Amino acid sequence: MGADVNALGGEYGSALQAACYNGHIEITQLLLDMGADVNALGGEYGSALQAACENGHLKIAQLLLDRGADVNALGGEYGSALQAACYNGHIEAAQLLLDMGADVNALGGEYGSVLQATCYHGHIEIAQLLLDRGADVNALGGEYGSALQVACENGHTEAAQLLLDRGADVNALGGEYGNALQAACENGHTEAAQLLLDMGADVNALGGEYGSALQAACYRGHIEAAQLLLDRGADVNALGGEYGNALQAACDCGPIETVQLLLDWGADVNALGGEHGSALQAACYRGYTETAQLLLDMGADVNAPGGKYNSALQAAYYRGHTETAQLLLDRRAR
Repeated sequence: MGADVNALGGEYGSALQAACYNGHIEITQLLLDMGADVNALGGEYGSALQAACENGHLKIAQLLLDRGADVNALGGEYGSALQAACYNGHIEAAQLLLDMGADVNALGGEYGSVLQATCYHGHIEIAQLLLDRGADVNALGGEYGSALQVACENGHTEAAQLLLDRGADVNALGGEYGNALQAACENGHTEAAQLLLDMGADVNALGGEYGSALQAACYRGHIEAAQLLLDRGADVNALGGEYGNALQAACDCGPIETVQLLLDWGADVNALGGEHGSALQAACYRGYTETAQLLLDMGADVNAPGGKYNSALQAAYYRGHTETAQLLLDRRAR
């Protein structure tokens, strides 16, 4: 009994998808001649065409299309063959798929849209191609919400500029970071943040994991980004996000220079809220004694209630930070 050419299972779903992924054109031809289903679904890449395009195997992609492959088949890691080609920078494969009728605005896959997948790696020429073919520059969805947010998250300023020039909404909401500015600042991409601000980004927009761009910058210790935001009017005491405010985020992260910057700009040393309840409790939980000393010298309430551990002293003891706890006791912590 002969082997079933359309047997399903395994990482690649089918023998045809495995051959296409690895660029074996003669085996691909043989399987098709033996009756392999060119549109069989399954496996990591969803279809043989997506597998071929993931690695830029142009001749195999052409062969599959000549044999009736569905250029818009959905599924797999990238959602579509076009998204696979674009994410990996294979412009010739992308051009072929578009010429064969690929939907430039198909949604799905890890990155939500083809344009967003392209901008993740900053593939400018492909992004230009997609936009010229009608890609929606403001399509929402995926982990990063928009193409602009993903470009800024990875510091691809040239790609961000292209998107903005083509009408991208600089203040679009959604995605992990809430907006493009927060994405840029969380990763310390000051040049991208500057571009967004110059194009009208709201420096005090709220939302996303960190609540604000300033809190995102401070949590990661990106002092240049924080300085830029403050210079452009960021509210140093804005509330929201996981850490409640920028000062608490900075104290949880550690670099005392960022904490000092915020205090110099008028941060409320006793602001309450967020995961740790207060900036002092955040510093003590992490064992940042020097930061705790600075906060106390600036008037932090040593006995402020709130947060997971109810007080800075309990937070310090919980983590075994005896030096920090002694500082608090010396300041009459209860």
